[in-house]
Amino acid sequence: MEIVKTAGELKNLLDTARNGNKTVGFVPTMGALHAGHLSLVAQAKAQSDVVVVSIFVNPTQFNNLADLKTYPRTPEQDLKMLKDAGCQIVFMPEEEEMYPQADNREFSFGELDTIMEGAHRPGHFSGVAKIVSKLFTIINADKAFFGLKDFQQVAVVKMLVANYMPEIKTQIVACETLREPDGLAMSSRNRLLTRETRKAAPIIAETMIKGRNLLRTHSVKAIEKFVSDSINRNPYLKVEYFSIVNSDTLMPVADFSGDHRISACIAVQAGNVRLIDNMYYR
Repeated sequence: MEIVKTAGELKNLLDTARNGNKTVGFVPTMGALHAGHLSLVAQAKAQSDVVVVSIFVNPTQFNNLADLKTYPRTPEQDLKMLKDAGCQIVFMPEEEEMYPQADNREFSFGELDTIMEGAHRPGHFSGVAKIVSKLFTIINADKAFFGLKDFQQVAVVKMLVANYMPEIKTQIVACETLREPDGLAMSSRNRLLTRETRKAAPIIAETMIKGRNLLRTHSVKAIEKFVSDSINRNPYLKVEYFSIVNSDTLMPVADFSGDHRISACIAVQAGNVRLIDNMYYR
């Protein structure tokens, strides 16, 4: 497994691979890896000849500096996990490599900027776009693999490529969310939970499933109220938003008419840790 720190080194390795007619799969991460990340690596291995994983905690996507400071960093463990998973190349740049000067580019994602994560984390998706555009330009992979736990982010990345990077032919592959045995969506942030908040956190997915079971008998508003009120009864959890949306546009739905797919998206503050989750409702 090659570990590279600079874009130049990485491009040289990938040029050699492409000269041998090898396809490249890319998994972008911020480290603190878990089984969910490894499932993305497995998907990339199954669909590509060479797998590149990036580990970079991107400062421009944090609208809360305290969150950036406390974000878990486990580089030695990450590298061991990736080696065991059969990753061929790990890109671990320093901040100066990715941002040699201030990146003042502005990105707009329309209504996606105004709902759910866009509304509650101003500037977050612009920061995501900055780093993803840089990584996509450097790596120019055949396929890039993202987890659907970050449901809205996947939509933003697809729009980024379509609207801002027409020269990039990287196919975005969205992969299912992996869950702990108790139903909690796997996340690097889970390791920051206290014993009390970790015990409470599975209530999020459990309650979302109960909400899904009310689809035939309750309105959208009634289900949204039921899920939010039920989770908020736990003293360690506070719902930031819970929204039932069109799975394709991510826009909120008023009712369950039509035959389009429907998803539910949620953000919950569990003590000092912010957790997000989503699931298909129909």
